[in-house]
Amino acid sequence: DDKFPIGGSKVLRKSQSDVATVIGAGLTVHEALKAYDGLKEERISVRIIDAYSVEPIDKDNISKEVEKAGKKVVVVEDHFQNGGLGDAVAQALSGKAEIVHLAVKDLPRSGKPEELLAKYGIDASHIKKAVKELINR
Repeated sequence: DDKFPIGGSKVLRKSQSDVATVIGAGLTVHEALKAYDGLKEERISVRIIDAYSVEPIDKDNISKEVEKAGKKVVVVEDHFQNGGLGDAVAQALSGKAEIVHLAVKDLPRSGKPEELLAKYGIDASHIKKAVKELINR
């Protein structure tokens, strides 16, 4: 019975010790949650946001949550880099956070979902790697 109002987002995981925020939508939220579990095992706390409404983006909630979690963001989306979630998040944050954008950069191909997520660098292992690199800059 969850509600998903237009222009909203949901914080799926958070703690007082979060050092970064991972923002996804749709399929990439599931990969973000897997990355969260792996990072937690390494004692790295991150906030996970489901930005289910890309247009309009939930600027207020995303800005507030990113501010509380170290102003470091990994955005992960399962389509091309331009004109999607990453651009919407970057515009919402207006330069107030450091952003790493994981997205499809090559022409799409056919294959098993897990193979394609890995090939395009948008699976849980790539999200974990991006978070670790971002927080160690």
